[in-house]
Amino acid sequence: MNAIEIRNLTKTFGEKRAVDGLNMTVPQGAIYGFIGENGSGKSTTEKLICGLIQPSGGEIKLWGKDHRDQTVRSQIGVLIEAPGCFPNYSVWNNMKLQAANLGIKNEDEQIRRVLHLVRMDGAASNKFKNCSLGMKQRIGIAFALLGNPALLVLDEPINGLDADGMRIMREILTDLSHRGTTVLISSHILGELEKIATHYGIIRGGKLLKEMTAEQLNADCPTYVAIKTNEVEKTRAILERAFGRADIDEQTNEIRVYGANAETVAKYLFENFDIAVGEIRTAKISLEEYYIDLMQEGRK
Repeated sequence: MNAIEIRNLTKTFGEKRAVDGLNMTVPQGAIYGFIGENGSGKSTTEKLICGLIQPSGGEIKLWGKDHRDQTVRSQIGVLIEAPGCFPNYSVWNNMKLQAANLGIKNEDEQIRRVLHLVRMDGAASNKFKNCSLGMKQRIGIAFALLGNPALLVLDEPINGLDADGMRIMREILTDLSHRGTTVLISSHILGELEKIATHYGIIRGGKLLKEMTAEQLNADCPTYVAIKTNEVEKTRAILERAFGRADIDEQTNEIRVYGANAETVAKYLFENFDIAVGEIRTAKISLEEYYIDLMQEGRK
């Protein structure tokens, strides 16, 4: 079953169409990476899914039911922008207030459970204002997890985190996915998203350009041999004749050869042309490169 199914969704603000005929499918249990430029419609789409704003047209279904149905609305946990916490209250007291707001009965047990899930067991007595950015982000996720939701909607939860904070966040989201929670997450840090996402949706100008699984992305992002040499154009032409496709990366001035391995390429250059290779390695097109190429194609 799909956790989210969106068909022909639109949202207008005055004359501006923020979401424009969007179609989107998020399978149950997926970590769905929602990618797009600033102003592309990501946050608006997430707010529409959560019922924070109402659509101008189209439909949103959660587990096959209308997203306004109270039985499914109660299954959504949300972190959009920042958690609404009282800075001088402790983490625990802020959690108590949120639990009361949600009408959770066994609140102490629930709070201990979610704080454990987000690796914040030892920080319950800390004042919110004294928490680091990474801790505040995890507290926001803990807020969203109260009530044990089946769908978690997160808007840029890893932005501004240091390396350790991002690692912890990856572990949390992966753990939740393994427990059956569906995660819809938007982020500009595509390298981190690539490490955990099982599905992707790329949005531009309010329209979904592409949806794919991690396996499909992997197939669309081939490995290549990267070569550095002082004779770039000459070497590229030689390698293109021998191996079919050889491009020059304009940023690094590396030659990229597809459909070959590093040992074969290095041996061919040395034995046939006596070309000195400064560096040779095997690499793979990243999600970020794939995304940038897709955006550039869309502008042509």
